[in-house]
Amino acid sequence: GEPVAATLGQGTAGLRIGVLGGYFADNALPEARAAVARVAQALGAEVEPVELSLVEAGRAAAFLITNAEAGALHLDNLRTRAADFEPLSRDRFLAGALIPAAWVARAQRVRSRYAHAAARVLARYDLLLAPATPCAATPIGTERFDLNGRDLPLRPNMGLLTQPISCIGLPVCSVPVWGAHPTLPLGVQLIAAPWREDLALRAAAVLEAAGICQAPVASL
Repeated sequence: GEPVAATLGQGTAGLRIGVLGGYFADNALPEARAAVARVAQALGAEVEPVELSLVEAGRAAAFLITNAEAGALHLDNLRTRAADFEPLSRDRFLAGALIPAAWVARAQRVRSRYAHAAARVLARYDLLLAPATPCAATPIGTERFDLNGRDLPLRPNMGLLTQPISCIGLPVCSVPVWGAHPTLPLGVQLIAAPWREDLALRAAAVLEAAGICQAPVASL
């Protein structure tokens, strides 16, 4: 892509911004949805609710593809140094190595259809907003969490909202948003069309200048 530093001060006036609902709202706690609403308001642009089709199928395809690729990548070491792997990672890689090639090929076709659906949405919008995680950061050692009445394992579900975006290669700037949770920031994804990182970063610059997003670290 082109250098974007010179564009960061251009703001977001005139941009068409969609707030992803449906899957992205259903799989987020109220605090995560509130963070998205806070971002939408701060950007001061024309904001519309929008749904992205095939999201669940796209995430399922991505999950299968990435696990198959990881299994293939680590296969030699799994054969010779299995004890050196962290147990949960080892089990996931072993499962991925056993996925049939026909399943992977089908998943790639599903991912392609999903990518085309996303491209149609991004032809109408300059940016899309969505939560980055279903909830705020949990205490160390947490294994399960409640997601709108569903008791879910934490580790595989923290990527519920990012994997459907990353699997089709869209540029994203995830910003830490304060004010929607009493003590912690919540991530919000600023999603742009391919090669339009500049738009996501322009929006992030607006949020930073407004104090909506700040790095959660102590000042030095």
